[in-house]
Amino acid sequence: KVNHPVRQLKTKAKVYETAVRPALLYGAECWATKRTHEQKLHVNEMKMLRWAPGVTRLDKVRNEYIRGSYKVAHITDKMTEGRLRWYGRGDDHAVRKALALPEHKRKRGRPASTWWTTVAKDIKNANLIDVTTQDGES
Repeated sequence: KVNHPVRQLKTKAKVYETAVRPALLYGAECWATKRTHEQKLHVNEMKMLRWAPGVTRLDKVRNEYIRGSYKVAHITDKMTEGRLRWYGRGDDHAVRKALALPEHKRKRGRPASTWWTTVAKDIKNANLIDVTTQDGES
């Protein structure tokens, strides 16, 4: 059947993964995200995943069930994956050179989170070894 519910769900999941998520995460490799930014992206993602099958918050369907029916990963995991993939690029890359430029004078208050600190947290959370700190001997 063309209108089979499982087939429709797979199609909607594929559209989400190929069109919607890349639009949401465009340029995310260079973002120094705060927890609030990640939370807003998560809320937006869940709204879209609920909207596609017509499930509302009043239906009291858990987010894990919605995500499991689509078989899609968390958007924050995809952001981390993209940052770590981009981190592995060479030192001569133009954006890497731009990140090495001196910073502007910061405002009062807590120091802003930088891309480097965000990547360091990603590496620590993923239990990876930072290749830039190794001496090159294996």
